[in-house]
Parts: sequence; structure tokens; C-alpha cells
Amino acid sequence: MKFQSTRDLNKTKYDSAQVIKQGLANDGGLFVPEEIPMISQDDIKSFCHLSYPELAATVLGKFLSDYSYDELLDDCKNAYNNDSFPDGACPLVKVDDSTYSLELWHGPTCAFKDMALQIMPKLLSRALVKTGEKKEALVLVATSGDTGKAALEGYKDVEQIKICVFYPKDGVSTVQQLQMTTQTGSNVNVCAVEGNFDDIQSGVKRIFNDEKIAEDLNKQGYFLSSANSINFGRLAPQIVYYIKAYCDLLIHKEIELGDMINVCVPTGNFGNILAAYIAKLMGLPINKLICASNSNNILTDFLNTGRYDRNRDFHLTMSPSMDILISSNLERLIYFVSDAKQTAEYMNLLNSKGCYQVSDDIKRKIDKNFVGYYADESQTADTIAKYYNLQDYLMDTHTAVAFSALESYRNEHKDNTKTIVASTASPYKFAQNVYSSIYNSNPYDDLAILEELSIITGTQIPKPLYQLDKKSINFMGVISADNMFDEVLNFIKK
Repeated sequence: MKFQSTRDLNKTKYDSAQVIKQGLANDGGLFVPEEIPMISQDDIKSFCHLSYPELAATVLGKFLSDYSYDELLDDCKNAYNNDSFPDGACPLVKVDDSTYSLELWHGPTCAFKDMALQIMPKLLSRALVKTGEKKEALVLVATSGDTGKAALEGYKDVEQIKICVFYPKDGVSTVQQLQMTTQTGSNVNVCAVEGNFDDIQSGVKRIFNDEKIAEDLNKQGYFLSSANSINFGRLAPQIVYYIKAYCDLLIHKEIELGDMINVCVPTGNFGNILAAYIAKLMGLPINKLICASNSNNILTDFLNTGRYDRNRDFHLTMSPSMDILISSNLERLIYFVSDAKQTAEYMNLLNSKGCYQVSDDIKRKIDKNFVGYYADESQTADTIAKYYNLQDYLMDTHTAVAFSALESYRNEHKDNTKTIVASTASPYKFAQNVYSSIYNSNPYDDLAILEELSIITGTQIPKPLYQLDKKSINFMGVISADNMFDEVLNFIKK
């Protein structure tokens, strides 16, 4: 299996180890596999007998062909062990007769990013060996809340790698901020940035695309890599859990082999739902992919009109990990339904004018697979209260956006196909908003409310979040987006 850039007309080929090491293509594009490997119904049936590490190694092996199965299996066993995922990697919870919550947040940072970022550092470490790399990898991360902590936890104290995480100063929850600023590890750095996630993501991309910066870092013995979903090594492990969820439905006799399902995903950067789309392209029986957005509903508008326009108001919401106006992984979807020439043209328009309009042909291809809906703040709160009161199911704000979007889709299309909803974070990461949604009151303390929510709902605070306020703050820096590279330089000199 070889990879190429979404913008490269010459279709230059790369091995997967180089792709994982490099992260972003030299032309600013994203790496994609030259073809999508297929799975049959017999394959899916056989997958039902595999453990999660075995399934992950099998699926990843279809893309990362320069890694051996034994290497992948060893890394997957270490990544998805009982210590990191005591409740299992991704339990599927039946919420009602046709809706299932795929709980992706039972890992060490209580967010779905753990599913990829527990395995990705291991893949990168092997990539450094496979490519003969002697320099140190400098992993830069732009986070809207969850990626940062998951990456820090995955990469801490890993040899030959340093990691620097940037997050929006006022754009994450109290719990998310504390998770990052209390991080330990000899090779980590965390810094708040004045601005929103898009400002930070653009800043990271500018650093990656600056040849002088690359030259300066090279002289100091570093090269840049990424842990965001622009890196295919972050995206590939996310494909696995959609296949696992389908297998779980088969195992529990909720469906028959070959039955179509729908998948609903709350998404800001479009990576998590793109992983489901790739699973569908591989042959997993998925009908509709329901893209759920919050008040920053740029993806909803794009899927409805074919026009992507980031020239709009930015909203801070109770689902901050989705407060994004530049959805990087949408570039990969555009490539899959068009070609490198068209993708490059649209991305150039996005950079220069902040918008583009896809052709009618591309829009028709996207419509065959995707629909878009959004939930505002009131709908999100109402959904949290509704499912807790009626179904005794406690969900976080991002998951509530997805459940609300699914209801809107079903009301419009009268489609009651069995649906997997990606549940992306523990409700305790956003306990204040969850509490106020259910009890219609504003708690006085962001952290004390974790204990209160646990008592009144009879649920447990996840161990990684317990007594978070008692940990030492190790990072307090705040900078402007223009000073991100200076922060990087100061970090590597320490």
C-alpha cells in the first residue's frame, strides 16, 4: 500500500512509515492511500471472533503494509490493554430499539482521541526506525480540547520525540484545561493561545509549510510531525472501532450479516466521520453518515448547499471540541469524490477567499453518503436532559449534539434504520453543562460539580478525572498566535 498527497498531480508515492513520520505532505495536502482495501462479509464474520487488539492489527495492516502483523499486534496489545481501557476499548451501549451509543471515551483521558493516540506514538516510534531517522521528532498539536491531552498522554516520555500542544485560551472546558496544564513528562510542553482553534490550527500549518522553519529545526536536530487527524496515522485507528461496532451488533444479534446501518458522528474537524466513511468504502454495510454539528454549523451548511464558507461568526459553545470553522479532513473527502487538481483548487480558494463551491457532480457524490444536521445550545441541553430522564442514559455535550441531529434526521426522513452514535467524551469532562442541562441550575464550582453529578446520578467519576484539582499546574503560558514558533523554539532549547 502506497500513499499520495491530496494535492499532488504527479501522484508521488510514499510508504506508510514516511507518511506517519511526516504527517503533512510537502505541498500542504493530506496523505491518502492510493486505493481503499476491501473487506468482504466473510471477513466481517471472521472479525467477530477477534479481540480488539487483533482486529486493530488486522485492519491497520491493510493500510500500513510496511509494518508486519506481529509488530502491529504487539503495539495494539500495549495500546488497548486493561490498564488503559479498564472497561474495554469501545463498549457499545443499547439506548433504545434502534439506537446504540459507541462509547469511545473509556481510555486514559476520557475522550475518543485515546482510541488513536494510544497506538499512534508506537507507530511513529517504529516509523523512525523504519525510515532510518536519526533526528528527533517534534510533534506539534493544535487542539480544541481533547486531542491535546490524549496526545500528551500518548507521547509523554517517548524516546526521540518531543510534543508541543497549543489550545485556545478561552475555548476549552475547565476539566480539559486542567488535564493539559497538569500534564507530566520530560518531553512535553503546553501553551494557551489567544484566539480560537482555527487560529491555532492555521498557525501550526504555517509552521509546517515554512521552508525556513524546517531548515532551522533541521540544523538543531529536529523535524516536524503531527498528532492531529491531518496525520493518517491518527485517522487509521479510528476506522477500526466502526468495524468493531458492527461486529458487536452481529454478536448480540441486533442485526444480520449484511444489514445496513447508519452512523451518526459529532464532528468539527471531520476526521471521526471520515474514518466511518473509509470503513464504508472498504465494504462495511453503512447507509447514511449523519454529520452532527453544533452552532458552528459550517459542515451542515456545506452538506446542504455544497458551499464551504468560513467567513462567518464563530461561537463558543458547551461542546468546545467542535468549535471549529476550518474542517481539515474535509479535504480528504473532496479528494475521494474528485481528484488532486480539483482538491488543490478548492483548498487554494479556501486559503485566499475563505470559501469555495463544489461542482454539482461532487455534491451528488457526497449526497449519496452524507447528510448534515446541527443542534444549537438549547437543543443540546434538552437532549442531555431527555435521554437521562427517559432512558437513564447520561451523555456529554458533544454526544448530545449527535443524538439531537439523529432525531432531526429521523423526523425528516422517517428512517428508523439501526444507528450507531459515536459518543466522544465522558459526561464528566463537561460536568457543569451536563448538570445544568438536567437540573436547570448553574453549579457554583466547575470541579466540585463532578462529585455532585456522581452522587445524584449514581454514576462514577472516571479515575483520570478524579481529584484533578489537586494536581500541580505545570504550564501557565499564554501567547498570541503570532508567537507560536517562538514558543516552539524556546521549548526545544530547554
